[in-house]
Amino acid sequence: MNRISPLAALISVLLPTSVLAQTIEGTVVNNNGLAVAGAKVVVEGVGVETTTDQAGRFTFTDLAEGKKELHISSQGFAHLHQDISVPSQGMKQIEFILQRSPIEVIDVYATPIHMSVMESASPVSVLTGETLRRQQASTLGDSLEKLPGVQSNFHGGVASTPIIRGLSGPRVLISQNGLDVSDVSRVGPDHSVASEASTAQQIEVLRGPATLFYGSGAVGGVVNVVDGRVPTDNTTRGEWLLETSSVDDKKLGSFNLTTGYESFAFYADGYWRESNDYEVPVAPDIDSDAPQDHVVKNSAEKSDGITLGTSYLFDQGYVGVAVEQFNREYGIPGHSHGDGEDENVYADLEQTRVQLLGELNIDSKWISKINLRGGFTDYEHAEIEEGAVGTLFENETHEIKLDFIHNPIADWNGGISFHYKNSDVAAQGEEAFTPPSEAQTIALAIMEEKHFGDVLLQFGGRIERVTIDASNVLLPTLEAHAHDEEAEEDDHDHDHEEESELTRVFALDHEFTPVSLSAGLVWDFTPGYNLGLSISRSERAPSAAELLSFGAHIGTGTYEVGALFALDDDGDSIGLTEENIDLETANNIDLTLRKTQGDIGFVFNAFYNQVDNYYYQSSTGLFAESGHDHEHEHEHEESAEVDEHTDELPVYIFQTDDVILHGFEAQIAWQATDTFKATLFSDYVRARLKDGGDLPRTPPLRFGTQFSYETAHLSAHLDITRYQEQDRVSSDETATDGYTLVDASVSYDLPVSNQDIAVFLKGNNLTDTEARVHTSFLKDIAPRPGRNISIGVRGNF
Repeated sequence: MNRISPLAALISVLLPTSVLAQTIEGTVVNNNGLAVAGAKVVVEGVGVETTTDQAGRFTFTDLAEGKKELHISSQGFAHLHQDISVPSQGMKQIEFILQRSPIEVIDVYATPIHMSVMESASPVSVLTGETLRRQQASTLGDSLEKLPGVQSNFHGGVASTPIIRGLSGPRVLISQNGLDVSDVSRVGPDHSVASEASTAQQIEVLRGPATLFYGSGAVGGVVNVVDGRVPTDNTTRGEWLLETSSVDDKKLGSFNLTTGYESFAFYADGYWRESNDYEVPVAPDIDSDAPQDHVVKNSAEKSDGITLGTSYLFDQGYVGVAVEQFNREYGIPGHSHGDGEDENVYADLEQTRVQLLGELNIDSKWISKINLRGGFTDYEHAEIEEGAVGTLFENETHEIKLDFIHNPIADWNGGISFHYKNSDVAAQGEEAFTPPSEAQTIALAIMEEKHFGDVLLQFGGRIERVTIDASNVLLPTLEAHAHDEEAEEDDHDHDHEEESELTRVFALDHEFTPVSLSAGLVWDFTPGYNLGLSISRSERAPSAAELLSFGAHIGTGTYEVGALFALDDDGDSIGLTEENIDLETANNIDLTLRKTQGDIGFVFNAFYNQVDNYYYQSSTGLFAESGHDHEHEHEHEESAEVDEHTDELPVYIFQTDDVILHGFEAQIAWQATDTFKATLFSDYVRARLKDGGDLPRTPPLRFGTQFSYETAHLSAHLDITRYQEQDRVSSDETATDGYTLVDASVSYDLPVSNQDIAVFLKGNNLTDTEARVHTSFLKDIAPRPGRNISIGVRGNF
């Protein structure tokens, strides 16, 4: 652990008694003795913070005497934790030395205890600042896919969601300012995330179980989008962006503004984006022999949104509210009903979100701070077919979190968190493969940490009560059948009227009690290096979709059947299961080695995750009618004899098994000069059934490098990323070839009046490579975009 220099310690001992009582005065410098201006200095567990002036000085007054933990951070430097004892006469002229770090060290906002990229027991990644603006895309998954351990399921560039260490869907929570984004993106890959990167301040990724902070729906990790919609100060500042791209004719404009007067702060942001179908280097559909345009049809989108927020600021904290209107309309590739634009299928998403955020610092014996987060979300997602609503998804969510941070108890810092969430989800229409349901979570969690010399120890626990209620669960008569080449033609002559008849409608009420435990440590075993170890046991209740699905899911090209149902003994019809519905249990170990200081820095993560009762879809070998007599991007069938199975989908049923996921993430950064930096990274996950076999759509081994050149006005970056072949596949899944992507960007700052304006040029997939994403349900019909050139201008004031 870094400590106060011997000279500073001697000065503090020899301080005159005339110093004002309970006052700390200090200076923050770099290892060359130069002042570090704008460094953030926080007294941990007390809720008191300040920043250094141009001379690197800071002052705290009216601190109670006793042991205090200071946390000092500044961009380009490793964070410094320092324990000090405040005597009754106070302290002054203390010097703290920050060491250079080539890997950016960023604090995570949406956790009740302090956490950052280079200091936590659990692995964390953060995308912020100029890097966030350079990597932001139309979807959240595509914006984050360059982070170690994070990839995208790339759904034609319109609805892509993040995959963390091979896990996604109901195991990865998407949140905004610590609250569930409350869309239906976890139900299907064709459902877009209702959150926007262009107006975000930073995006945080907690790799591995984050159930202590977010609940059992975060057993695989968390993506938290942080914005300033509820302002915490009234300093006038803002940001704006204009951008256009060639591969899809995208046009984007966005802004955010914070201001205020006296005790009131105000915030506003907005964005508008529109794009056409994107171009690809090859014929997109690999199964078609007919001539094809090099365009992924039905991949256009247009989005807009606006947020207004306000806060009341007072000496002990703040409280504020924000209202957001989010609108997104996008095509669904691979799901069209003809050649005309009016016959394309598209999604029309609307969401209104209200957030209430607040912090209150309390001068009491036990409690030092209370954090409040509350939200209400009204979400609607309509799938438009031939000008009419074919399927309508709705989600209404109420959520509240209360964190009570206590004063240090025997030098332990931490607190207790209460969490309540209620989601009412409904789907109606042709592709409503899940019945309406209501899910409610009530939880209590505790998180604590303490420094023992050079070791930081962290532990926590969480208990939840999760209920799933559905009053209208359907059990249709499904005469599914196999495609046997030797079968007689009559085997496929089914009465489709009978197949859609119901045998039962019933109510369901399930209750679960997930319990999660976690322990970790960070050991600063020598100056500039630390070792992190995290062990957790997390339980997750299955989602309503995993339990209750029964119907055609066109977005994945499957007929989905939930775990509540099972094949009968003959293997050709489906009824209610006689098996118990169990909790999914993940036992995870993370080991992290970091070099935090100097011209060379690195982060190496290795993880092992055994998940018992893992819910996943397994092929039954059967097929069922989709209920659609439409054309799904197979134009060659118009000139050929129509396949008798065109309107059939393979039947997949949710079942449980024990699985093992293990792998690594590695990042090495070399700050060769003050202006040039080289970064290498790699990540890998192996996902398999414990008794043999591979899980589907597992990301392949990936490695790459980035070269960066930055001066006061010029910033240039070159990224080369290699995706290896993925041939570890499940049954009914095909292998995917490897590919290399080359991206580059350059920006130049032009100080104009009181603004910092940057003109930028970006190039993606500069070699125009065919790149099919193995984790995508659409890999055979929607490869990544071809060569793309973007140009734009952004400003800060």
